[in-house]
Amino acid sequence: MPDTDDHSHVYLGVHVRGSVTVVRERATTVLEPNDLVFCDPARQHLLRFGEDCQMIFFRVPRCYLGVTEAELNQLLGVPVGGGEGIGALASDFLTALAAKAEFRRSTIGDRRARTAVHLLSVLVMELLEADATDGADDASGAGNEMLSRIHAYIEEHLMDPDLSPESIARAHHISVRYLQKLFQNDGSTVSQWVRRRRLEFCRFELGRSHRRVTMAAVAHRWGFSSPSHFSRTFRGAYGMSPSQWQALATSAFAPADAGAQDGRRR
Repeated sequence: MPDTDDHSHVYLGVHVRGSVTVVRERATTVLEPNDLVFCDPARQHLLRFGEDCQMIFFRVPRCYLGVTEAELNQLLGVPVGGGEGIGALASDFLTALAAKAEFRRSTIGDRRARTAVHLLSVLVMELLEADATDGADDASGAGNEMLSRIHAYIEEHLMDPDLSPESIARAHHISVRYLQKLFQNDGSTVSQWVRRRRLEFCRFELGRSHRRVTMAAVAHRWGFSSPSHFSRTFRGAYGMSPSQWQALATSAFAPADAGAQDGRRR
């Protein structure tokens, strides 16, 4: 990691060998091989390295993860087990990606990098959801089970422009008031949850360089009432317009020799 502050990126370390200890909120955790940890160059004191230590660090633009600065700060220094679940999937994929240097400036490398970014955004969201669940002391077991079913229902109907608190409550035979209370216990609202998930899918689709799509088509497909409403909502969530994000994402992963090839064609 660099010695100076890097406010536009976050670093993800994958432990390979040796002794690495994470210090966070007076608690210490010794990393096992393949474990992961999100890092910030301004907080290098969170990691303590022993002798013969090896870690692989990945630099990821913060805007690609689709979360707020406050949400990202919740994850800095939090060890992620690399032995099971999404943590194992991310660890294995990133380790393999780092080992294939020949892919870094190729079409297949471009696609693998995009897959890695999407995988990390899923990992981040899962960690944030797990943290919110752990802190929801007032939520009953039955309420959590109902909320899980509602989340799954929303995922299946995100493209439906008529998806609303009323339609969701009706489908689960509960009142809108109870539905709102379930989400309130989870630290959100129904509308915020639906909007966030739609934006995440839109962001991913707009960032796919091999499939150029218009902003209006994406907005319509994912249930937004109009392109202008989608644009305002996207900017409010990510600090840039959909077209700016599309240009940033596609240029960031474009092969290095693309410009030279265009020049030869001209």
